Amino acid sequence: MANELPVVVVGAGPIGLAAAAELRERGLNPLVFERGATAGAAVGEWNHVRLFSRWAELIAPAARRLLEPSGWAAPAENTYPTGQEWADHYLMPLAKALGEDVVVLDTEVVGVARRGRDRVVNAGRDSEPLSVHLRYGDGTEDRVLARAVIDASGTWGAPNPLGGEGLPALGETAAATVIDYRVPDLDDDTIRARYAGKHTVIAGSGHSALTAIIALADVAKNEPGTRLTWVLRRGEVGSTFGGGEADQLPARGALGQRAKQALDAGLLTVVTGFRTAAIESSDNSRYRLVSDAGRRIEDVDRVVVLTGFRPELSWLSEIRLGLDPILQAPTQLAPLIDPNVHSCGTVYPHGVTELAHPEPNVFLAGMKSYGRAPTFLAMTGYEQVRSIAAALAGNREAAERVELVLPDTGVCGGAGVFDDSTAAQKTRSLLRRTTHDAAPNAEEVTNAVAALGAIAAT
Repeated sequence: MANELPVVVVGAGPIGLAAAAELRERGLNPLVFERGATAGAAVGEWNHVRLFSRWAELIAPAARRLLEPSGWAAPAENTYPTGQEWADHYLMPLAKALGEDVVVLDTEVVGVARRGRDRVVNAGRDSEPLSVHLRYGDGTEDRVLARAVIDASGTWGAPNPLGGEGLPALGETAAATVIDYRVPDLDDDTIRARYAGKHTVIAGSGHSALTAIIALADVAKNEPGTRLTWVLRRGEVGSTFGGGEADQLPARGALGQRAKQALDAGLLTVVTGFRTAAIESSDNSRYRLVSDAGRRIEDVDRVVVLTGFRPELSWLSEIRLGLDPILQAPTQLAPLIDPNVHSCGTVYPHGVTELAHPEPNVFLAGMKSYGRAPTFLAMTGYEQVRSIAAALAGNREAAERVELVLPDTGVCGGAGVFDDSTAAQKTRSLLRRTTHDAAPNAEEVTNAVAALGAIAAT
């Protein structure tokens, strides 16, 4: 009976739809719930941003096999789509190919549990299906039973705050009207006008921050009076600009190089070692940022906060998840992606084994599986759901087989050692021996993480 139930997939984004394609190909019954009005709704919120992955890396293999018989033609493999193009030319056609009976829109998953059991109850837990609670767009509620749940809802809805402690800085909520937590769409004249002739602070060191710097540098170059300040929590710029030509994703490497050109051209000022403790309004209707060390950045008009994202876990509170206490990622995956010890693009490809939880047949996949760790690639998610689907179909050999080689960033050395360049060099050397030469076994990963933890503590 349980095997006849659907596999519920949460989120009709790139990874959720890829999961549905994998499940269908293996003869399972996927049921995708998307709270947005369209497939790829979250992607639609950053539709102006161009991806640094090529089309060839953005189409899941199972999705391609599902789409091509219908006459769908893949875009040119070596071109780079915007979010809007990704949604229009791939995600929405894929959702249509899966069918309205599979991809259910305007439906939010508000909770998951074992039928008739809360988190504490052991008795009969293993024999009960999963109970998925739903809220439809009209406010009505329902539940469906499932043999498994793949949470591919992502982290887009939960951006990290400006505050350097992981909590909003003092005054951050009150200053919400001048803070953006996404890359602004500066092709929109109304939005561009908010930044033209103003002093904007960009907070963050990842690819989104670099994208924002490039876009805002164009405003600074062409709009008199525009000032940009780039705030970094780390003590030095270091490898923030990425691996450049050594990056095996050329567009990702070029992103860092273009941001560096903006810095070299004097279009922005960099402030390092600045952990924001407060944002205060000043007498001239502007704002100041205050660090926990008492340093100040004055006369600020707008702040773009691009400090990463975190998983929303409250609706999984009745499920027994095995999460790393630091990253909020699955415990077996966390050592491979922990930014305290590395930020390498080459993460050992992983699947059902690393994504398992104490609660059977519940998986976090896609960006959400990384918890608070950055630098997730669509290819990683496609491999994850391929492995999960194979396991649910009973093919453990296929589930454990690695079918992906990830591109290197050309740079290692993570946030946890950002104030110590010697430690960063040690980190780089050890990680290259551990993760680049060959896929590590469990003992090698454990030893590497222990060694790197010691480096980070020095």
